Amino acid sequence: MEILISNSSDKPIYEQICLQIKSQIMNGSLAPGEALPSMRALAKDLHLSVITVQRAYEDLTRDGFIETVSGKGSFVAPQNREFIQEEQLRRAEELLQKVAEIGKAHGIAYEQMAGILRLFYEE
Repeated sequence: MEILISNSSDKPIYEQICLQIKSQIMNGSLAPGEALPSMRALAKDLHLSVITVQRAYEDLTRDGFIETVSGKGSFVAPQNREFIQEEQLRRAEELLQKVAEIGKAHGIAYEQMAGILRLFYEE
């Protein structure tokens, strides 16, 4: 499992870990039932505090992406297709909101923006 941390990112480190693990789960790089590195091992690999990794794992557990079994470790949770699609839709909505804000702020017509989206969608 590869995690890249950016010190110049506006996102906290624990959130960067969460987003990258979620992405790997959603794209199939991490399969349901697959073991994740222990919090200590991941913290050591990333040169971070165990508390930072613990926060990321807690958020992933809360969001249903991983399950932690006491004494055995953390594993990728079985994924519900609807849940994954909902998560992807939420991410798309966030990006589209930014696009709409840019379009409005710079006087770009809705039709023009929709045309650009259609172009990308049909590629």
